[in-house]
Amino acid sequence: MSLPGAPIVKDEYDDNILDRLFIWLFTHKMGQALGAGTTVSGYGGFVDLSKQIMHGRNPQQQQVIVAKVLQSLVPAPVLWLIRTLFAPTRLVCVLNAWFAAKMFEWLVGPCTVATADLKLADGTVRSQPSAVQIEKCRYLAESGCVGMCVNMCKVPTQAFFTEKFGIPLTMTPNFADLSCQMIFGQTPLAPAVDPDYTQPCLALQCPTAKITAIACPQLAYPK
Repeated sequence: MSLPGAPIVKDEYDDNILDRLFIWLFTHKMGQALGAGTTVSGYGGFVDLSKQIMHGRNPQQQQVIVAKVLQSLVPAPVLWLIRTLFAPTRLVCVLNAWFAAKMFEWLVGPCTVATADLKLADGTVRSQPSAVQIEKCRYLAESGCVGMCVNMCKVPTQAFFTEKFGIPLTMTPNFADLSCQMIFGQTPLAPAVDPDYTQPCLALQCPTAKITAIACPQLAYPK
């Protein structure tokens, strides 16, 4: 287990051809949205562009760029069809979890479908296998930055699925062991009550960490 103040041990990944294709595609789209490139190859280039996005931009500006990248990957008519034809039923949420666990390992590392208890709008709780359990997030381990995790992964991904697909998604990273849980069908918390916005830096990993700060200085929720 990694503690917030301990160095992160990075895992070795043997990316296959499909993994490398996805890494190239996302890196290319990020470069287009940013108007810049990277000299770093592979997954490291993807993370390097993420750091470039963060530099000199506030959290909301970072999230806007990532949102553009995500929307560029799925044509608007497809998003409209999915949002119009598929309500976030139990089956739809379960299928999304299965799809995400199969397709996003290149991005976040090994993950499996898990069962989660969803808190519904009427106050009831429903248990369903519509969660994805990420063992140790590749993106968080490689970047070592709480702000990058929240601003460029958690928040824009939640918004993309919830608003563009019409399928609520909540992501809950664990900054102690670098795991994360994605729950399809669960409406994300408002920033003002989301504890991820008050997380301290991973002090011995992040080069811009501020040890005295209560929360990572890259974090700020909309007023």
